[in-house]
Parts: sequence; C-alpha cells; structure tokens
Amino acid sequence: MKKFISTSKAPAAVGPYSQATEYNGLIFVSGQLPVDASTGMFVEGGVKEQAVQVLKNIGYILQEAGCTFDNVLKTTVYLSDMKDFTVMNEVYATFFKEPYPARVAFGVVALPKGALVEMDVIAAN
Repeated sequence: MKKFISTSKAPAAVGPYSQATEYNGLIFVSGQLPVDASTGMFVEGGVKEQAVQVLKNIGYILQEAGCTFDNVLKTTVYLSDMKDFTVMNEVYATFFKEPYPARVAFGVVALPKGALVEMDVIAAN
C-alpha cells in the first residue's frame, strides 16, 4: 500500500505532488528546493546556502518517514550551473557518510523559481 509522507518542517509541494511517498519500504522524496518552510522563501546566499537548505528539507522528510540520511540509497542532484558542483559536493559530504549512496548530478537549463540546486532521494526504511 502506498503511504504519503508530509511534514510542516519542509516546504509544502508547489504543485500536484507529495513531499514523499513510501511503498514496500522504499521512500521516494520529491525534489526539494532551498525554501525555508518557516518563511516560504529561498534562503539567502549562493549555492552553498541553498544546498544546505535543500538537504535540511530532505532530512526533515526522512525524519518524518522514520529514517535518516543513512537510509538513503540514491540521490539525484540538479544544478543550474555545473561550475557549482564542487561547492555542492562539499556541502553534500557533510550530510552523508561512507558508504555513500549512489548519485547522479545534472547541469540543467533552469530550476523552479530560479533555484541554483534541487535534489531528490530514494531511501529504504
């Protein structure tokens, strides 16, 4: 049975989707933007600050699902400019530890609301 996961600690979905869904122990966290749920606005700063907020939002959703970053199997990173890859990677390494999840990173033309970074994850509960 599919279960929907939602927390007020992370920003509400900006479209017709859920923050996350769980099915057969797998948790699919939707792409998270650098929105601070308490203000509804992007955090100030560059890709470093945005990546921190994105990962915090993912962490809040994982926590609601009864998980941590240790449960993450795969991540997808979307960057509006691949020159930000190194900075994003430095932030990413502070949230995950070895053995790291599988990951793919893409440079994209644009992200919703002009974000510099967006991420989604798949975790196992």
